Amino acid sequence: MPELRRDPIVGRWVIISTERGKRPSDFGPTQTAKKSGFCPFCPGNEEKTPPEVYSIRSDGGRPDTPGWDVRVVSNKFPALQIEGELLRKAEGIYDKMNGIGAHEVIIETTEHDDDLADLPVAQVARVIRACRERITDLSKDKRFRYIQIFKNHGEAAGASLEHSHMQLIATPIVPRRTVELLNGFLQHFQLKERCILCDIVDQERTAARRVVAENEDFICFEPFAARFPFETWVMPKKHQASFEEMRDDQILSFSALLCETLQRINVTLNRPPFNFVLHTSPLNEWKEEHHFHWYVEIMPKLTKVAGFEWGTGFYINPTPPEEAAEHLRAAGAFLPNAGRNGVGAEAPGDLLREV
Repeated sequence: MPELRRDPIVGRWVIISTERGKRPSDFGPTQTAKKSGFCPFCPGNEEKTPPEVYSIRSDGGRPDTPGWDVRVVSNKFPALQIEGELLRKAEGIYDKMNGIGAHEVIIETTEHDDDLADLPVAQVARVIRACRERITDLSKDKRFRYIQIFKNHGEAAGASLEHSHMQLIATPIVPRRTVELLNGFLQHFQLKERCILCDIVDQERTAARRVVAENEDFICFEPFAARFPFETWVMPKKHQASFEEMRDDQILSFSALLCETLQRINVTLNRPPFNFVLHTSPLNEWKEEHHFHWYVEIMPKLTKVAGFEWGTGFYINPTPPEEAAEHLRAAGAFLPNAGRNGVGAEAPGDLLREV
């Protein structure tokens, strides 16, 4: 059983997960699944994964059989386990609790060689809808306080399997980084009675120096104090506290801009490894934090975090966000504009019916 332990100095919780230590890729050189090798996420290998907890199937087939469009399964090597009662304990000055949570894998496509940016917008929307439905379902479990959705793309970003997928982890505590974000949002709201991210969106659209792209509902830009080169944020233009509040038409709009953003990054940086992180409102008693505004961070792995960053919390970014935004805007001239990869190539009404 995993265990959560609290650092008594800074209040940060860590997960001690013996199950994760069983993964062959955790220690020593990582061997990524080869394109010609066995892949448990490919159709026909459903019995090689834990049973699916959710799927989108156009053929109406049975669970754990081929015919799915998006498939969600429990992680075979979970950081936290869903079974059991949440128990808090003390060990002298230290606090700990058993490792209750959920750890799931969202398999984005049946095609082994396709990346998220390569998928049609309608398929990306199916993936985002699956994420929304899993958050909605898991939020009913009163043991959980926060749900994190993330994507590790490429070996350098932490991916141990090549087949394109996202992950979801539900935790019984609100992570410290999220508490810091909530406090920042709250301080601005108490001072100005406005959402700080709404103010940032307004200022970035007015200045236009760091904006990369936008559509009717969402905007993509390089943050003013970017920690990493080409760090990119995507978020709703209008205030929305929780990711799972998105309507179906908003999911389609978000998927189109997300797909375009990833394509711009691929064109500019030659398909780099990256981490994708969703920041959304916590669950249950924290749910009333209406001053929060959800957003996605995309962080290409172009530099390494080293001693100075770990020791001080300062990040050294060699690429000004204004310059990164200029490069990403220029990449628009090289984006595919038709066919299966084309952003906006299909009529929105047709896409919505497909999703």
